[in-house]
Amino acid sequence: MSGYTDNDKKQDLHILHSMGYAQELERRMSGFSNFAISFSIICILSGGINSLAQATSGVGGAGIGIGWPVGCLVSAVFALGMAQIASAYPTAGGLYHWASILGNRFTGWFTAWLNLLGLITVLGAINIGTALFAAGAFPELGLTGSENEQMVIVLVITAIQALINHFGIGLTAKLTDFSGTLIMITAAVITVLCLVLAPTHDFSRLWTFTNYSGETGGSVWPKSDSMLYVFMLGLLLPVYTITGYDASAHTSEETHKAAHSVPKSIVMSVLWSSLAGWVMLSAFVIAIPDMNAGAASGWGVFFGTMSAIMPVWLAKIIYIAIFIAQFLCGLATVTSASRMIFAFSRDGGMPVGSKSLATVHPKLRSPVTAIWTAAALAVAFVFLALKIKIGEASLYVTVVNATLIFLFLSFAIPIVLGFFAYGTPKWPAPGPWNLGAGLFKLISVLTVVAMAIIIFVAIQPPNDTVGEITLGFIVLAVVIWFAFEQRRFKGPPIGDEVKKRQAEIAAAEKAVGEI
Repeated sequence: MSGYTDNDKKQDLHILHSMGYAQELERRMSGFSNFAISFSIICILSGGINSLAQATSGVGGAGIGIGWPVGCLVSAVFALGMAQIASAYPTAGGLYHWASILGNRFTGWFTAWLNLLGLITVLGAINIGTALFAAGAFPELGLTGSENEQMVIVLVITAIQALINHFGIGLTAKLTDFSGTLIMITAAVITVLCLVLAPTHDFSRLWTFTNYSGETGGSVWPKSDSMLYVFMLGLLLPVYTITGYDASAHTSEETHKAAHSVPKSIVMSVLWSSLAGWVMLSAFVIAIPDMNAGAASGWGVFFGTMSAIMPVWLAKIIYIAIFIAQFLCGLATVTSASRMIFAFSRDGGMPVGSKSLATVHPKLRSPVTAIWTAAALAVAFVFLALKIKIGEASLYVTVVNATLIFLFLSFAIPIVLGFFAYGTPKWPAPGPWNLGAGLFKLISVLTVVAMAIIIFVAIQPPNDTVGEITLGFIVLAVVIWFAFEQRRFKGPPIGDEVKKRQAEIAAAEKAVGEI
């Protein structure tokens, strides 16, 4: 715990106690570890590679050279707003807690379900992506990518991810620290190899727009004559990839000097992922032997290019590194989802089992039940997603796009609420990481614009049923709130309720040996 003094620990405890919560989880994460867990979930070697065709089969190289930074800026708007609030309220399940304090019980409850649904489904999506990557990277193992095979692989790797989390944040933090380093090194190696082995060095590809929608782009996107429209669709690649940085907030109660470390981690994980991803994918676009053929290969563009420019043995080494990074991406997502479940449950948010889900193992200091629940829900989602079809698209494809809306809505709600609450009794003072009132309020306005862009691109064909699913969930949530939850759910401790928690805090910390 080098650099983490007794005074720092007392300050972290004071902030947590002031919000009515006990130090049940173990503070073993350094500032770098908090950064690494978000960096690992963002994982440019996961979404950046598995969804690459959304750009190359859209407007070609410009989808990366120009589209990637535009999409990253959209994500960065949310990151800045979240960092401002995280510094003032560094708690596990942060988004839910922020929306409750800055708004009311309903906004907190609604944000919790949006974020939880997004985390569970994105965990399933990450691990399906890992299974499909394994099938493409290691066909010599007899992998075919069939639905049954995907199901088995997802079940196995999700169970291993949950088991690692089960044994405490110490082991998980070490692995996500390693993951952060692995991602940067692997991205750098891919960048150098692509530039060295590229059969051509046509950098103009990065700003050249070519309409590859329809069959000329492997039918990744439906045919459209509007270049702007196709370019907008390609923004799904960076926006989907550059998310998951709420993990830094979810692990606040396990992080040293959280009010300082967490907001920095949120912003820096987005910054470094954006830059590293842009450099790596730009180099990859330059290395594609024939841009027209690469676009026409659709979802096969990554493996096709790697096979064309480098020897098999070298490509296999890179594939192994990417597979490990994708596995660790899922590992970190289990951590994030379980902390969300834990935090929501300790305030009675789950309709059943809240007491068990909010229990922390006294020796391992991990929310064991919440961890295995998150894993089980993700596997259940994968099973249903692979079996159910909606029109010509699988439920998986549809829900992944809906997930994007759910996650970013859960980011946007507390930020927008913060616009109105800033400087009022609900939010009297910012934390030590502070953009200033004017800049934060500008970010809040830009968040609304960014959210509108995400909703627009996420509901376009072939994902046009996403809008119906999203609207249906919102209507269902409102009905459930007024019919049941409004009377049952009390929300997090606020005001006088915090004082009532003092005896409970002491008892909870004694149970896990914190005092």
